[in-house]
Amino acid sequence: MLKSAEIRRQVAQRLRELLPKARGWEEVADLKIGAQAADLLVKFRLGDQEHVMVVEVTSLGQPRQIRATVTRLAEVRRELPVAYPVAAAVYIGPQSARILKNNGFGYVDLSGNCALAFDNVLIEKEGKRNVRPGSRPLRSLFAPRATRVVRALLAEPGRAWRLEELAKAAQVSLGHSHNVVKRLADLAWVEHDDRQRIRLGKPADLLESWCDSYTYRVNELASYVAPERITRKFMGEVARVAAAHGRRYAFTLNAGVSLVAPHLRAALVHCYLEGDPAPVAAALGLRPAAEADAALHFLAPYDPGVFHGVLEKGGLKVVCLPQLYADLAHYERRGREQAEHLRREAMGY
Repeated sequence: MLKSAEIRRQVAQRLRELLPKARGWEEVADLKIGAQAADLLVKFRLGDQEHVMVVEVTSLGQPRQIRATVTRLAEVRRELPVAYPVAAAVYIGPQSARILKNNGFGYVDLSGNCALAFDNVLIEKEGKRNVRPGSRPLRSLFAPRATRVVRALLAEPGRAWRLEELAKAAQVSLGHSHNVVKRLADLAWVEHDDRQRIRLGKPADLLESWCDSYTYRVNELASYVAPERITRKFMGEVARVAAAHGRRYAFTLNAGVSLVAPHLRAALVHCYLEGDPAPVAAALGLRPAAEADAALHFLAPYDPGVFHGVLEKGGLKVVCLPQLYADLAHYERRGREQAEHLRREAMGY
């Protein structure tokens, strides 16, 4: 798969071909606009009027990645109202194109599709097939052990890793870490710097692709009626008893968000708990219940990697932010809304 820099180069060339009458063409790559980093800013003149485009390159033009791109481009447009936002990828299909058009954004891909509508310019070309269809599914990239590598990268998106450091942090073998990084590089989600250190390129794209393949329901739930109202004090008691039993724990979903963003209140408590939940539940005086009737849910981790990079908030442990986002993404009770709030306010990508 093409790397982001190569996609960007080819997209710039494609834009010049689509706008042959443009004069004074200027390109600036990797420009900071407010809190966002724009992949490409283009300035040009048509007639007597100057135009500015901000181009966001995404390695996959699938709807979920495009929705994340829309969020970033909307923030850029707020910071730079004169700019026309454009999404770019190897291929942008009909559903992704509709999302962009509905938000008033343009797009261009390397397969021959495009839609640019600004001022007196209207260029549309549709129906071209993907010139570089993916040859391998993403499922293996988000298998439990492989996700340990993904999670470690997303938890520290600005870090430059040596392969040995990444393997140790993710608690996988060097060979397994190498295979995952190679696949991520094929998808243009990581790159190697001049010292061969691994750097994450498009954390938002990687995060959304993980969410496409994951739901918190892969973890087995044990549900209980709580003997008291759900409060921070009650969550503290859960943490105390888990620690007393020598168990790793970490809050997630509503409970996790309430600790990261204290103005949000937890109506229910979901908590990852290592090992059999029955002794901990008995010590807390909890009564088993159906999920719909319960206020406390212990999650048996689908993989120990969920405990990577746990945060401590007010003396209580919370899963790392990428894990919290992934858990929320498919949570039925306003999960997507809270996930977007979390990314906007706390994650920075």
